[in-house]
Amino acid sequence: MGIDAAVLSAPALSGFQRKFLRGQAHALQPVVWVGKDGLGETLLQEVDRALEDHELIKIKFNDHKERKADLSEEIARETRSTLAGMIGHVAIFYRPRAEVAKRVIVVPQRP
Repeated sequence: MGIDAAVLSAPALSGFQRKFLRGQAHALQPVVWVGKDGLGETLLQEVDRALEDHELIKIKFNDHKERKADLSEEIARETRSTLAGMIGHVAIFYRPRAEVAKRVIVVPQRP
């Protein structure tokens, strides 16, 4: 029931953990779209709220496609999340819930 202090920063994920999260995200639809206004405070608040609700989300880049890698890094930094992958113009972000008991996604660990 405690709060995991590691969540206060972006979780470091290994390659197989990122692959697991990309698989989990396969059936998900994007919940946030980056449009002509780009990356603003409102968009970051929406991403933060979506991560609180879902832990694993997709973000679709409708505009600024040529800058999607840079914008994805900025989103991850500002929301303390991890970029699990990018497929086309869709980025996958993961941030575990602060309370361990409320986590829905259990990322596997290597023995």
